Amino acid sequence: MAMRQTPLTCSGHTRPVVDLAFSGITAYGYFLISACKDGKPMLRQGDTGDWIGTFLGHKGAVWGATLNTDATKAATAAADFTAKVWDAVSGDEVLTLAHKHIVKTVSFTQDSSCLLTGGNDKLLRVYDLSSPESAPQEIAGHTSAIKKALWCNSDRQILSASEDKSVRLWDRSSMEEVKTLTFDTSTIAFYNALSLELIKSVEAPAPINSASLHPEKDFFVAGGEDFKLYKFDYSTKEELESYKGHFGPVHCVRFSPDGELYASGSEDGTLRLWQTAVGKTYGLWKCVLPEDLGADNTEQIYTAPPEVKA
Repeated sequence: MAMRQTPLTCSGHTRPVVDLAFSGITAYGYFLISACKDGKPMLRQGDTGDWIGTFLGHKGAVWGATLNTDATKAATAAADFTAKVWDAVSGDEVLTLAHKHIVKTVSFTQDSSCLLTGGNDKLLRVYDLSSPESAPQEIAGHTSAIKKALWCNSDRQILSASEDKSVRLWDRSSMEEVKTLTFDTSTIAFYNALSLELIKSVEAPAPINSASLHPEKDFFVAGGEDFKLYKFDYSTKEELESYKGHFGPVHCVRFSPDGELYASGSEDGTLRLWQTAVGKTYGLWKCVLPEDLGADNTEQIYTAPPEVKA
């Protein structure tokens, strides 16, 4: 019998969910943070979606959120012209970094020593978290608001994406621009992160807001304006599955660090967790083989309620 994808629905937010990020795998599993226009970023257990806590302190919509690798620190970017660093274990605010405009994105270095920010003032900033009172390094070049910025190449380079329809690669030591890509089409494209050379592109079935590549590069998923999640084979570019579970556009989608699930955040105010391999026993999903099935009828039956809320 066919397996039916049953996403876990994570409620709690009251406005659109606009960003999410997973931690690395720790001794306590892995974790998920969500950014929402309600101004209250939330931390959850990554494999189940169970709520752990809410970071309280921002006075405006939170546009970006991230966790460091071992999930001991969180960072958020908000419309109150600040980025904040939090103790992800206690939930306490550690640091507030004042900006001159709305902050949209935050990213830790691998050793959590520096924080990268970007936003509506078109500047990238690098803060030394061991000396937060020091002025940050600033990188100028984008001509419109920065929507996302990430460390790459072992923190030696920075990738940034902007509303000026460009993705730019920067050298951290020289703070100089290495390469720029411009976009004006609705495709899902994969680039070498070191050179920004195009690897492959896929025509999108709808306007896409976010895409994520499986850790082992087997699949990629994408979501956008038609409320659906699409799963593709990375090698063949074939669309494998599509699921409609959200009741609004999908703003963000990310694979978990072990690749067993992917999370999506939507205009409808929810996060949903989706299985990569539908029917596998993992987290809150259970797959059983009833004892009364004969030897000639050994199909597994997937047992999950129609809607599971975490």
